[in-house]
Amino acid sequence: MIKVLFLEDEPTVSEVLTEYMKLQQYDVTPIDDGEAAIHILEENDFDLAVLDIMVPKKSGLEVLQHIRTIKPDLPAIMLTAINDEQTQLKAFNLYADDYVIKPVSPLILLKRMETILRRVKTADKKTEKIDGLYLNEESYQAFYDNVPLQLTLSEFLLLQTLKKESGKAFTREQLILRIFNEDYIGNDRIIDAHVKNLRKKLPQNYVKTVIGVGYQFNDEV
Repeated sequence: MIKVLFLEDEPTVSEVLTEYMKLQQYDVTPIDDGEAAIHILEENDFDLAVLDIMVPKKSGLEVLQHIRTIKPDLPAIMLTAINDEQTQLKAFNLYADDYVIKPVSPLILLKRMETILRRVKTADKKTEKIDGLYLNEESYQAFYDNVPLQLTLSEFLLLQTLKKESGKAFTREQLILRIFNEDYIGNDRIIDAHVKNLRKKLPQNYVKTVIGVGYQFNDEV
């Protein structure tokens, strides 16, 4: 059974979403403060963390930072009423896999959880090779020379979008629509932050800057 750590301090929200997760056969551990979440993470293994940001004692962002230190491969979804750009950037810079604005439909949250878990569980499936770079589109996992790259979901979708139409230069606005659909609220410079992080993780410069336009997949690597 898939084990989920669910950090949420609003009793009604916690109760409703926990019940929906259990109906989908998730083994859910609900926690209502950040310190308790950090403690339980150190003593137990989980397959996914769903973290509210504004919780007592330690924020969800602090819990996410701790996760990246002790369990860097654990996927995490930030679930929060905070929709300002700065907070979203902090979350994605800590390699959050998704950022969901409350109030959220329980069914939509479950679908987002399912998408991320599918990426993790099927990482060993057949991959597509492109000059040393492998992209498994079913599992949302990238590899280089059979070594998995630790990309967030947003970074993978950015790389996938550029690679699929390698001859096309994308504007930042076009990339936001491809990655976040209509969900993102904020400055389009978030794409620059994702590109910067992606370049650090890729062994070669697969992302080319097109001056005055945006970004393009680099076929010349």
